[in-house]
Amino acid sequence: MDSVHEKTQGNSSIDSVRAVNLDAPPLPSEDVLWECVLRRDRTSDGVFVYAVSTTGIYCRPSCPSRRPRRANVRFFPDAQTAEREGFRACRRCQPEAERDGQSEAIYRVRAYIETHLDEDLSLTALSQIAFLTPTHLHRTFKRIVGVTPRQYVEAQRRERFKLRLRKGGTVTKALYDAGYRSSSGLYTQVSADLGMTPSVYQRGGQGMKIDYTIVVCSLGRLLVAATDRGLCAVYFGETEAELVAALEHEYPAATRVACSDGLGEYIASILDALDTRETSSPPAKLTDLPLDITGTPFQRQVWRALQMIPSGQTRSYAEIAKVIGHPAATRAVAQACSSNSVAIVIPCHRVRRTNGTLGGYRWGVERKRALLMREGALSDGKADA
Repeated sequence: MDSVHEKTQGNSSIDSVRAVNLDAPPLPSEDVLWECVLRRDRTSDGVFVYAVSTTGIYCRPSCPSRRPRRANVRFFPDAQTAEREGFRACRRCQPEAERDGQSEAIYRVRAYIETHLDEDLSLTALSQIAFLTPTHLHRTFKRIVGVTPRQYVEAQRRERFKLRLRKGGTVTKALYDAGYRSSSGLYTQVSADLGMTPSVYQRGGQGMKIDYTIVVCSLGRLLVAATDRGLCAVYFGETEAELVAALEHEYPAATRVACSDGLGEYIASILDALDTRETSSPPAKLTDLPLDITGTPFQRQVWRALQMIPSGQTRSYAEIAKVIGHPAATRAVAQACSSNSVAIVIPCHRVRRTNGTLGGYRWGVERKRALLMREGALSDGKADA
């Protein structure tokens, strides 16, 4: 278990992984790494990360998310290498974060919450999982995650509720599967996050009409979509098929209508901000455009702060965390940035790491670099991914 020879004989132990990494930069065989992923081997965390080409996300080996297909997996020695290849960090396992003892305890609590939503998740019960007092757990959880344990539990239950609805379950069954004990207050709470009632979301947006247009811009293709309430999606992509599939995935049963008019003001404003085009009639400022997007209260706080960053300037994740009153929630801020569904309109590209490097970007680090260079916030050749 402690030699390279044993690894080459098919041993999948992470001890073999470490034996190789101590002596040479290259990772061991991908078969060894894949076995660690299949076992969700926590001892492999910090040794390597794996990325999924179909989602653009990279994870720790112990990530509790559903295992991907082997053909779609790539392995990297660290988070920085994965991000240079254009992948973004998983919001569940936070592979970009170094963990101390308290961070590990909070990670353990989060993993427990996500897999035990139908159980007692009171602060007292969770403190026993973390081996912390309830008061200490509450304070530490909020500092690291950005929300309280109760708020995190509710957010996870809402996400499971939405998932059950999208898989075809009834509203009542989805409610109890998500850990709710009654429907009191559920419709008001979930409707605020979905932008629609649970029954409409259950039907994948059935009854909703979403107009969308795909245009060519300097950064590839751009999809702009809106409901009668406002913009619901602004995506970058390489192909029209990729963009249409992304919109269909979010609203599979909505009436999606490709149109060449009706979105003119949105498109003019976005392209003007993107390409600095001169127009005879100046379009509306991006911050004035109405939005029909969903998010948690914390995410909405982050998004509002992003819209306050002037063009030509950047802020660090830590600075945004301070602005919204959660100075220790830098990782949660990064997660909120990656959840932004309206590129440019909410300028998450203007946020960088504290050390000055770019960090991740939902639509690719190269697009982020190009946007910042265009806005004058970045000098050519002086940006690391």
